[in-house]
Amino acid sequence: MIKGIMRIRIAALVLLTAGFAAAGVLDNAWLMGVTDKHPLSYKVEEEIVFTLTPRNLTGDIPADTYSLKWERTGDDGVQDNGKAPLTKDPFVYKTKLDKPGFVRLYAEVIGKDGKRYQKVFTGDTSTPEGREAANRFERQNKSIFFDGGAGAETCTLQALPEPEDFDAFWDRQRARLAKIPMKAERIELPCNNKDARIYAITIDCAGIRPVTGYLTIPKAADNGAKFPCRLTTHGYSYRAPHNPPGGARTDEIVLDINAHGMRLPAFGGDEGYYKALGSEIKSNGQSYAFDPVENKDPETAYFNGMALRVMRALEYLKSLPGWDGKNLIASGGSQGGLQTIWAAGLDKDVTHAESSITWCCDLGGERLGRNRGGWYIKWSDGLGYYDAVNVAKRIPTSCRTIIPRAGLGDYVCPPSGLAILWNNIKGPKKITWVQGSQHGYVPPEKYEGRDFEMEK
Repeated sequence: MIKGIMRIRIAALVLLTAGFAAAGVLDNAWLMGVTDKHPLSYKVEEEIVFTLTPRNLTGDIPADTYSLKWERTGDDGVQDNGKAPLTKDPFVYKTKLDKPGFVRLYAEVIGKDGKRYQKVFTGDTSTPEGREAANRFERQNKSIFFDGGAGAETCTLQALPEPEDFDAFWDRQRARLAKIPMKAERIELPCNNKDARIYAITIDCAGIRPVTGYLTIPKAADNGAKFPCRLTTHGYSYRAPHNPPGGARTDEIVLDINAHGMRLPAFGGDEGYYKALGSEIKSNGQSYAFDPVENKDPETAYFNGMALRVMRALEYLKSLPGWDGKNLIASGGSQGGLQTIWAAGLDKDVTHAESSITWCCDLGGERLGRNRGGWYIKWSDGLGYYDAVNVAKRIPTSCRTIIPRAGLGDYVCPPSGLAILWNNIKGPKKITWVQGSQHGYVPPEKYEGRDFEMEK
């Protein structure tokens, strides 16, 4: 009986070892994807050729063990899918678009069981370095995939018509803001930079809640030195509490604000307050900003208070004696990128805008049949006032707008929306399209055919 148990254990060990041996080939692998030309240079009906190649293999891929499962979708509504054996040789897929827009190609490695392959950490966790590497590994997407695309005649793309009273609406919001005196309260906090100061700050604002965040100022401003001012904003989340930054700059005055005007710890924000606020900002069972009932009316949309706080924050920065009177910068990513476009389009004094993976571009794209992915705000008429592509038309030519990353596989912020944003910016601008990049993922290596810069 004991010998039988021993044989079973040995057999299991052999199988496990064999499994690790097969898995080891793909432990560090990823899929590199390229197109046969600049991915935004195609014409309608022109053939688009994708080539996907496994990278960082540690040996030969066992025959008949893994497959590449792929799916093609696009703004043209065409769907295609299939499966091919995974080998070290490139996989080539050819398609085209019959109208202006983007095609998306998603591919992932699957096993014989048809399930997505998941990489396994096989390093040594007996050392601190090994444990740190294991922790990094656990935070990664363990599948092996490519998510990218290409566009045809994207310079012709446009969104739904903007509201007829767009400018009048924003004039009314400015009038609301002007009725509220710009009263600010600051509490100085410890700073690890001896040449700068950090303040928790709250600034009165129109709407339900004030502007809240952290202001960092170089100490040289105390002696009359002047600096550029920067507003920084956050991605979509409800992060509570909003804690102070880890450091402070000595070359800029920076105001970092949260999207919700939440009470900071320095002003008495505690666990009970944050719990209540987290519930308060939801509406009709929807996460903030997603309620179609709220979004029917631009005055009741959650974005209204958020935009007012951006406008007031910029007014406050311009009121500081340390501002150089010339350089006013706004920067952020995703929802922060949306707020950056609001800043540049609603305040003529903004001179530089850095809006990465910009959220809420072409909000009505679903009505035009475009591929919007699986996570987006359903269209309501009030959203047209906040759509980044409409606000972008108001960015003055005195402002330079940079989009540091636009993912060709990002369907939280679909490439069609970013293309329209680009089309609508009249002033100096630069965008970097990244092949194979999702909203929170960028391919691990730079390679020819990954990054494409466009500048005007």
